[in-house]
Amino acid sequence: MVVANLSECDVTPPDLNQPISLAANDFELFDLPPCFALNRSQLDDRWKALQRQVHPDQFVSQGAAEKRLAMQWSVRINEAYQRLKTPLSRAAYLCELNGSPVRAEDNTSMPADFLMLQMQWRESLDEATSLDDLNSLQDEITEYRNSTLSKLTRYLDVDHLWDEAVREVRALMFIDKFEQDLNTQFERIENA
Repeated sequence: MVVANLSECDVTPPDLNQPISLAANDFELFDLPPCFALNRSQLDDRWKALQRQVHPDQFVSQGAAEKRLAMQWSVRINEAYQRLKTPLSRAAYLCELNGSPVRAEDNTSMPADFLMLQMQWRESLDEATSLDDLNSLQDEITEYRNSTLSKLTRYLDVDHLWDEAVREVRALMFIDKFEQDLNTQFERIENA
């Protein structure tokens, strides 16, 4: 299979005159293809258009039931937008839609090589005494994050390897948490 551009999925303009369904998944709700490599500006534009369509202010002259329904739609659209706008939650959602939930709360299995890498990063963070040490570690983490995002694009949008994608999502979850710890260490050294 040859893919011309893995950076973004093809998106057709949404038809705002079509009714939207509460039963739709997030991609259907936003009239977007179910893919990892979404164009963020198109997602943002679609979110704004949907919000304009169902915003409770549009229903001030309507009855209580219509106002309540508009509020439900607004909440549903915002929840979907939050899930789709970040790569980590979007990847986890795609895995779940395709029968491979991440189950981070009860399944933390990781490949042995990634566990070793985590230990190395933790040791480097604990031993860091300067901003240069932390910058070097940040560069390594950024490179690994970019590699992980690239794998996710391939696994989710091209090869449809959901279980492999789940492993990469778990890795990305660790990276996000580790970057928070790294930022805390940056603040400590900068304020020392």
